[in-house]
Amino acid sequence: MLVHLFRFLSRFPLPILHAGGALLGCLVYLLSGSYRRRLQENLQRAGFSDQRWHAVREAGKNIAELPFIWCARPERVLKTATLENWELVQQALDAKKGVIFLTPHLGCFEIVAQMIAERTRLTVMYRPPRKAALKPLIEDARARDNLLLAPANLSGVRIMAKALKKGEAIGLLPDQVPQEGEGVWARFFGKPAYTMTLSAKLHSMNGAPIILTYAERLPAGKGYIVRFVPFEENLDGDTAAQAAAINRAMEKLIARSPAQYFWSYNRYKQPDGVAAPDADKQESA
Repeated sequence: MLVHLFRFLSRFPLPILHAGGALLGCLVYLLSGSYRRRLQENLQRAGFSDQRWHAVREAGKNIAELPFIWCARPERVLKTATLENWELVQQALDAKKGVIFLTPHLGCFEIVAQMIAERTRLTVMYRPPRKAALKPLIEDARARDNLLLAPANLSGVRIMAKALKKGEAIGLLPDQVPQEGEGVWARFFGKPAYTMTLSAKLHSMNGAPIILTYAERLPAGKGYIVRFVPFEENLDGDTAAQAAAINRAMEKLIARSPAQYFWSYNRYKQPDGVAAPDADKQESA
C-alpha cells in the first residue's frame, strides 16, 4: 500500500509536493506535543530558535519530497539539482586514495548520493528501516547503477574499506546515532551525543580525504544545490577527540542553512547497552 502511495505521489511536480509538505510540517508541529518539544529544545540548544517556523516547514518538505526522490524516474530527479564545487571532489578522486563523503541530516540528503553516483561509483552505509513497509522503497531508491549499499555491520565496514583501497568513494551519515560499541560521547551543540567513530577510522587507513556535502533545498520547489565543502578539522588524538572534531564540522555545516537541519531527529538518545556520558570528561572536553 505504501509503495503504491509513494509511486502515485511521485508523479506530482516538486513545487506542489513542497507546498503540501510545508503545510504538513506545520500541522504535525501543532498536533504533536512530543515532536514540538524536541524540535524547540534542539533549536534553542543550537542557538537557532529564530528559525523555528522556517524549520517546521522545511521538515515537512523533507518528508513530502521523499516519494519524488525515491520513486520518480532518475532523470527527472537528477535534473532538479545542480552541483557546487565538484572540482573539490574530482581533485580528491584523482589522488586515488578514495573519498569519504559525510552527509548529515541537512537539506535533501537523499538526493546527494544519487547526484554523486551519476559521476563516480559510490558505496553508502545502509541501516534497514524499522518499518518493514519502508524497506522496498528505500532499497529500490538507493541501490541504483553506480550506487552500492553496505550494511551497517562489520561486513559493511569491510566493504567500505575495500572501496577506499580501490580509490572509490563512500558515504556516511555522521550524525546518525550509532549502536553500542560503534561510537563515543562527544558534544554536539553543547550536549553530549553518542557519535560514530567509523569515519575517522576509515580516514586513518590511508588518509582518504573527507568532504562534507549537503543538498540545500531551494524555495518554491525550484530544486536543490548539492554543495561540497572541505573538511578542515584536526583528526589527531583519541576517538573521543576525533568524534568531537566531526561534530564541530557538522555544526559549522548546519550553520550554513540551519532551518533545513532535521531538528526533530533524536540525536541525543542513549542507545541500548551504552553507559551514560561521563560528566567529568564532558566538562573538560
